Order: sequence, then C-alpha cells, then structure tokens
Amino acid sequence: MPPAKKRARTRGYDPAKTRTAVLAQFASVREAVRALTPEQLDRPTRLDGRTVRDLAVHLADALDAVARGLAGPAPAAADLALLEWPAARPAVPGPAAAGESTAAPGQGPDADPDADLDARYARVAARLEELLPGADPARPVATGCGAMTLGDLMVTRTVELCLHTDDLNDALPGLDIPYDRQALAACTRLLADALAARAPGGSVEVRIPPYAVVQCVEGPRHTRGTPPNVVETDPLTWLRLATGRTAWSAELDAARVAAGGERADLSALLPLHSGRP
Repeated sequence: MPPAKKRARTRGYDPAKTRTAVLAQFASVREAVRALTPEQLDRPTRLDGRTVRDLAVHLADALDAVARGLAGPAPAAADLALLEWPAARPAVPGPAAAGESTAAPGQGPDADPDADLDARYARVAARLEELLPGADPARPVATGCGAMTLGDLMVTRTVELCLHTDDLNDALPGLDIPYDRQALAACTRLLADALAARAPGGSVEVRIPPYAVVQCVEGPRHTRGTPPNVVETDPLTWLRLATGRTAWSAELDAARVAAGGERADLSALLPLHSGRP
C-alpha cells in the first residue's frame, strides 16, 4: 500500500463566522447587481470574453453549488483538502468552469443564463438560509474538484465572492461593492497558507496586513529580529496576484508590493490556480 499523502497543516476557521461572512458578502453583491442597468451588465470585464452579467451569474452558481451539494448524497469521505483547492480551482470562470463546485454540473442557475438576476440571487439566498444553519460542517460535499467538507467549502466561497467582487468593481468604476471583513480575512489567509504549502520553508516572510503572515520557500530559517527576506502587500493585491488577475512585476513597479531580500521573488509561485503557466 502506498504511503498516505502528507498534507500541510490547515488553520482553523469558525464555521458560524464563515457562514455569516459568506451570506453577508453575497447579500452585498446581490444589492449591487440588482441596481445594474442592462448596459452595465453587458460591459466587458478583465476576464477575456466575460461580461458583468457572466460574472454575476457565475457567482450565483458558485453559491448555489453549496446548496446543491447539501441536497445531494454525501460522499463517503472528503478527499480534497482545503489547501489543495486553490491549485485545483479553474483559472477563469466560464461555461465549462461555472459548475466547478457543483455536485450536479449543469443543474444550477447557469442552466438558464438569461433568467432574472435578482430572482436568481433571491432563490440562492433562500436555499442557503434554509440548508446551512443545521448542516454539519464536517459533512462531505461533492464538488467538481473533489469532495470537501462543508466547512472547507464555505471557506473557498469567500475566495469566489471576494475575487469576483473585485472583478465587478474593476469593470464598473464607482460600483464599490464593499468587502465583508471576515470574508476578506478568510480569503486572504487561505491563499497565503496555500502559498506556504506550495513552497514550504522559512526563508521568506510574507505579510498581508492586517490578516495574514506566513513563512515559505526553502532556505535559512529566520528566528529573530528583522527577516532577511520580506514580502508585504495589501489583501486585494494579494488576491489578484494569487489568482492571476495581475502580475508580480506590475505590482512591484506600482509599489503595491514591497519585496526585500535575494529570495523575496514569488513570481515563479504565482498564481496558485491550475491555470498557472
């Protein structure tokens, strides 16, 4: 029998706080989408070929996937660890990737992309409000990437919500959908921990205040004083880097990333998803 795969240690996330954060961020997106005009919905986004409407539909489906998973049969066990999800996540949402977290691809809201968006969001919100409160966070849920526990799946929804909130805000200047603090914190920590799992070590300290600090990359481990290799950025810049929305060099040039030390170059490790070159 082959040895069991060693998995990186995952920090804990409070299921109740994560659930509240996901529902709050989804409500903020719904409120913003409800007010958009047809012309705004048809605007292009920074994702090639995807309009604002496409992203709004994708977000509804990404959340409805949780409800569909809970309504379906539970897998025997969860085989996808939380820190493995960022690498398994498709790089760009679209018709083939929209059901990446669904137990029954093609059966969610994306099956009818022209349906009324607010009705779609209302239906998803109602299903989540009904199913989530009594659900066991340890219950395995089927996704297109593998089976995850419900608790882990909900943490991944903070990434989907915060990332596509940023996409929508970028596509429509002045939209300014707010970020739930707990959702952005969970999203930032998950992606920072995934980086540390991809490149284990202690030679580089990555700081994303106020939410995360991780050490990564093989080499001499720092123990005292100022680390010799430090990377620091803000949560939204980190989210864009980790998901391929922007490039390491561009953020360095714009001074949104500070990197000091001969090992403080993370360009070869980013983005984290499966679409990484």
